[in-house]
Amino acid sequence: MEKPRPAKLKRPRILGLVLAQLSVVGIAAVIGQLAAGQGAALSALLGGLVAWLPSSYFAWRTFRFQGARYTREIVKSFYRAEAGKFGLTVALFTLVFVTVPPSNPAFFFGAYVATLFANWLSPWLLQRPLHT
Repeated sequence: MEKPRPAKLKRPRILGLVLAQLSVVGIAAVIGQLAAGQGAALSALLGGLVAWLPSSYFAWRTFRFQGARYTREIVKSFYRAEAGKFGLTVALFTLVFVTVPPSNPAFFFGAYVATLFANWLSPWLLQRPLHT
């Protein structure tokens, strides 16, 4: 049996989604700075990064295989990516709350949720161009 090989050049364009999430992190940090100062900006930045890093890891790991002959590998990579995302999220939350407790939890969790909501843009951002 042939050993499965990662997909080449057929991965969905995830860069748009990753950049959209990173933009949300930046916007949340700017809003935090303008609304409540340096502490809120740092809290928003940390909250956004806690959401962005695991999502980026998931997107990078998920689309490694393509094609009907690699169905089992596709499913395995999806579950491994989800487990890695969960573990990374737990580790980042622990790291942030132990080393740099957020001075403004509202901005921390607000940026976290806003960054996760950027995933709703994925159908639009991952849309393949029409070749007519």
